[in-house]
Order: sequence, then C-alpha cells, then structure tokens
Amino acid sequence: MSPYDTAASAITRFLVEVAAWVAGPWAAASLTGRGWLAVPALVVLVAIPAMFSTPGDKKSVVVPTPGPIRIAVELFLLAVAVGAAATVWPVPVAIGVAIVGVVMLATGAKRYRWLAEGAPLS
Repeated sequence: MSPYDTAASAITRFLVEVAAWVAGPWAAASLTGRGWLAVPALVVLVAIPAMFSTPGDKKSVVVPTPGPIRIAVELFLLAVAVGAAATVWPVPVAIGVAIVGVVMLATGAKRYRWLAEGAPLS
C-alpha cells in the first residue's frame, strides 16, 4: 500500500467512486434517453479504477500503471462524479459531491505527489 494513503484520502476517494458509479450511468441514460446505456457506463466506471493500479499503491495490481496515469484515472472519476451529480441530482447533493471531491484532493495531496513522481517504492 502507498505510504502516503490515509484513511481520510481512501474514504473520500471511495465516496467519489461510488458517486461516479451511481450518477454516471444515471446521467448517461438520462442524457441519451436510452436506459440501457447505464450498463456499459457502469462497467467502464467500475473496471477502469479496478484494473489500472500503480504498483506499491494497491494490494492487487491487474494492469501495472504509472503514477500519473493513476492520477488521471482518479481525476476522470472525480469529473464524472461531479458532472453527473450536477446533471441528475438536486443542487445540494451535487454540491456535497463536489465538496467530497475537494476533500479527496486535499487529503490525498501527499499520495498524488508520490504518484506524480513515479510512485517510487520506499
């Protein structure tokens, strides 16, 4: 596990993932008028973070990924969570998702720095 991952950063990261997993497919179905698009959207949103991990950051790594790519994956999920929440949920809930995202970035700053530097094993 990453030497810089804390309980606060892990919990907020998970909350952002859950928001992306729920709001993302909902928004895809809502915006297109095709409910079936929720299924592939969910598969993609769950599979990407599960498959692409940086060695030394997670216990199990399916596809070894450089730290900057992992950061991009997490920023993508954050963008989906915030954008989709703003599209399909009431404004106060969407604001809550955005606040959790800001807290995720703040509490994970050391981990993101470590990942950006290539996630050297300590």
